[in-house]
Amino acid sequence: MDRWLWAARFFKTRAQAKAAIEGGKIDFLSTTTNTMRHQKPKVSKEIATGDMLCIRRGWNSATVLVTGLAEQRGKATQAQALYEETVDSIEAREAVAARRKMERAGLRVPASRPSKRDRRALQKLKQEDAS
Repeated sequence: MDRWLWAARFFKTRAQAKAAIEGGKIDFLSTTTNTMRHQKPKVSKEIATGDMLCIRRGWNSATVLVTGLAEQRGKATQAQALYEETVDSIEAREAVAARRKMERAGLRVPASRPSKRDRRALQKLKQEDAS
């Protein structure tokens, strides 16, 4: 598994891939058997085409379907042919990126409506800006 993650260019080195697997950053869903079973994989786990992996790196999480196998690291175009990211994963990743971008710009969506005290504080602030 660490070799495939390295060859698919999810990690720069096999040591980083191994650390991610051992740290619980990789989830494995085997579809080769009749039932889909969620497993915490080992570094030496053999993967096959049709298996699904959930890979968490930093703020991003990607669910990918294994479409090809590789023993060696190749070009980026070859690496992208080894997997296919699910539509749900792409949408979730883009939504998280948009939310983080808005938060960096200073917009934070409140969890609830402002209270009467909060509304009065906003009105007072607006009156001070106007004068």
